[in-house]
Amino acid sequence: MKLSDDLLEGVIPIIPTPFKQDESIDEEALRKLVDFACSCGIQAACLPAYASEFYKLTDEEKLQVVKIAVDQAAGRIKIVAQSNHASLRSAIYLAQENVKNGADIISLAVPRIFSLPEDSLMEYLSDFLAAIPETPVLIQDFNPGGASISPTFIQKLKEKHPNFKYLKLEEPLCAPKFEEIIKISKGEIGLFEGWGGLYMLELIPIGIAGVMPGLGVADILQKVFQLRKEGKHGEAFTIFERIMPQIFFSLQNMELFHYAEKELLMARGILSNSIARKAAYIPDQSSKNYIKELNQRVLSLVNDIS
Repeated sequence: MKLSDDLLEGVIPIIPTPFKQDESIDEEALRKLVDFACSCGIQAACLPAYASEFYKLTDEEKLQVVKIAVDQAAGRIKIVAQSNHASLRSAIYLAQENVKNGADIISLAVPRIFSLPEDSLMEYLSDFLAAIPETPVLIQDFNPGGASISPTFIQKLKEKHPNFKYLKLEEPLCAPKFEEIIKISKGEIGLFEGWGGLYMLELIPIGIAGVMPGLGVADILQKVFQLRKEGKHGEAFTIFERIMPQIFFSLQNMELFHYAEKELLMARGILSNSIARKAAYIPDQSSKNYIKELNQRVLSLVNDIS
């Protein structure tokens, strides 16, 4: 089913939060990351999300990184401002401030700190959407402890709130569920696959709007997405098969992902360090060596397809 013409499509990467040696936010480095995102042939980028270490930032810092991204993007790409908080009141505050500061789309993760019944989640998400009725919203559901929100839940939420425009789900073996959501939404919800884009080749033919991976592979996966959409399946698989070892290895652990992602951006000449805020994953020497090897293979791929 064809997406609505006003919906985004393709790769929407997550911009990581760069830090200085004292773990304060590195504004200059963040501006470089935004510039790189603008060079990837994409329509939008997102921050501060899980891959931005949002859970280690103060509320003021969450707003700060969005302000910087909006300013640096200067309309070249849209900025999706993640406004996550377990408190609905705080999530609404973040969202409304991000709208004031120029964010184009607001993103919100379903609160998954503790298990909640669907009625509670419906109330939380419905009140959030009602608080910014004129702004497109992307809802993300990453639920390591169980299934994500159901197609019926999604349909009810969309019927109540027209600004519910995008949905990002992160779970394996999800093609049948994605197909059902696409069918019931009648192309009015842009459905995005998360988890680094690991399942994108399976899901593009069924009609997903795009993927939301790390920034370090955004330009590569955008090319894969376009090739697959154009029916150039062999070319898409050839490129994807070369990038998959790096994605698969880094996603074994979210904190390992931060290290591997920033190391890749260093290898690509965009970041100067791979500092993550503590508590952070401390890789052993074997992992460090393997990540460097994987990242060198990514650089070779970039050279081959550029």
